[in-house]
Amino acid sequence: MYGSCVYMEIVLKNRTVVLRTFFIIIIVILAAVDQFTKYLTVQYIKPQGSIPLIQAGETQVLNLTYCENTGMSFSLLEGQRAILIAVPVLLIGAVCFVVFTGRLNSGRTDVMIALAALAGGGLGNLIDRVFQGYVVDFIDFRIINFAIFNFADICAVCGGIYFGITVAIDEIKEEKAKKAAESANSESVTDEQP
Repeated sequence: MYGSCVYMEIVLKNRTVVLRTFFIIIIVILAAVDQFTKYLTVQYIKPQGSIPLIQAGETQVLNLTYCENTGMSFSLLEGQRAILIAVPVLLIGAVCFVVFTGRLNSGRTDVMIALAALAGGGLGNLIDRVFQGYVVDFIDFRIINFAIFNFADICAVCGGIYFGITVAIDEIKEEKAKKAAESANSESVTDEQP
């Protein structure tokens, strides 16, 4: 019996190490893909300014447009480089702290991937801000007049949304289970009374 418990502990520790390594690999891959797409943007799109990608008749739906963004989305905090560097550093640090201190249920691979996407996107844009002073954006949805964005933005937003939804769903499930347990306890107390 003791041997099987030790074996399970070793398996769980190894699984945790594998998941944490996987977490780091995802962050690095996403940041590398982001940097590569920005390199291609600088090399091939910057000289032309904008390249139509999808058109519906005369309407341009999606373009690849070179843009240097010194702020956040929609030019928020434009020129506030120190804040725009500090926030992703703190965010990436917080995500890594949660993952590596075990504050996250390591059995939730989907949540680990979401947090890795959030951190990978933050790292991709952080690299630009530190070394260039601006972020290269290039995905330009013109049909809805949306802000120009990049691959790192997609990673960070999708990872953040998935994580937020997961936390909300887990909270709702936990609250329902708590209410069901309280209801069951109150019924058992009622049944015991004469």
